[in-house]
Amino acid sequence: MTALELTADWPVPHVSAAVLSAGSVVDTIGDPDRVQRLASISKPMSAWAILVAVEEGVVSLDQPVGQPGCTLRHLLAHAGGYPFEGAEPIARPETTRIYSNSGFSLAARSIEAATDMMFADYLHEAIFAPLAMTSSALRGSAAVGVRSDLADTCRFVAEVMRPTLIHTSTAADAEHTHYPTLAGIVPGVGRYAQCPWGLGFEVRGSKEPHWTGTANSPRTFGHFGGSGTMFWVDPDRDLALVALADREFDEWAPVALEAWPTLSDAVIAEHAGGSGAIR
Repeated sequence: MTALELTADWPVPHVSAAVLSAGSVVDTIGDPDRVQRLASISKPMSAWAILVAVEEGVVSLDQPVGQPGCTLRHLLAHAGGYPFEGAEPIARPETTRIYSNSGFSLAARSIEAATDMMFADYLHEAIFAPLAMTSSALRGSAAVGVRSDLADTCRFVAEVMRPTLIHTSTAADAEHTHYPTLAGIVPGVGRYAQCPWGLGFEVRGSKEPHWTGTANSPRTFGHFGGSGTMFWVDPDRDLALVALADREFDEWAPVALEAWPTLSDAVIAEHAGGSGAIR
């Protein structure tokens, strides 16, 4: 069996998945055109649009946003001191890694203020339209509100692997850890004494356990969503995995936290000669 066929055992109504190598899709399974809620995979897409705005000179990563001492960079790296939900900060900036939907909403509002555009429109013009992501749209919060399908999500991941909308140095900045000493929680996974995060992307680092595979390199970055969605990019192997399921993560978290690493290791074994094994 192929690695992606492991998804047949997932306890979800629908699943689609793809493997990308060197920025191109090399294997898929499931319906590539089924539109669904991506949940927190929205965050990397929103962050990429904000980085377009940075390169356009619309905003600066180090401009103040929110509470005193907080910047746009802090918000994109979950270091702004804002809670998961709620407008009031609960910590000083750059003191702890607090995974925050509120922080991303605040970041999106800074783009709206600078451009006089709704963030959904800016995301469309900056990311969806130039990447021909015709099935994608933001409906609600920049943190969780993107609806899309596998085909479009792969177009975004391919962009991340081979940037065309932002400079490669800007992309590299997004994918490496900011504020590396911060401790924090990856919701639903665990607490870590060092919880690395880039700008919109979670960085695997030395986190154990983790939702990516045991064969994934520490430089692996990506995101998962509360609707059962996930993607990662392993730059050491020039390999990526996207998997979209449509069951709330909390309903099958123990299974997902075994199934996702198993799939990840199998994909690496099949496509990059890694140490994982297809079971």
